[in-house]
Amino acid sequence: MARIGPLFAIACTLAPATTLAGAPSRIDPARIVALHNVERAHVGTAPLIWSDTLAASAAVWARTLARAGRIWHDPQNKVEGENIWMGTRNAYSLTEMLGHWAAEKEQLPDPARWLDNHAAVGHYTQMIWSTTTSVGCAMASDRSNDFLVCRYAPAGNVVGRPPY
Repeated sequence: MARIGPLFAIACTLAPATTLAGAPSRIDPARIVALHNVERAHVGTAPLIWSDTLAASAAVWARTLARAGRIWHDPQNKVEGENIWMGTRNAYSLTEMLGHWAAEKEQLPDPARWLDNHAAVGHYTQMIWSTTTSVGCAMASDRSNDFLVCRYAPAGNVVGRPPY
């Protein structure tokens, strides 16, 4: 199977992964929290904890994206931070999915100026945002793609504030 490069947009949360056909979950809450917390430890921000509430919220949006077959941010979500990712179905591990967001740190030479390059670093800054305390994620799939949604509370990427 050829891998098509992932598409991703700003934000994040973890919940039980589902497919439209109801296949078993590929979401591992402990792994997701650990991957976030490795990045947070590098910049000295406190570890995140898993939130079933955020995961449930993420699951609703992940299913919406899978039904549509494309990604965009939830326009009704005004409270939670959100990272979204899309890539070829069953071609990427959680480590790779979250690794795409984490790799954005290479484009963040000055954390105080994160907003200057928000489109390129916003997933990463949400992952490590110092006032964020919890994460929940979910995955849904269509015939071709996986859709990962992570939601965060409190939301990061606050204009006028540095990530840490």
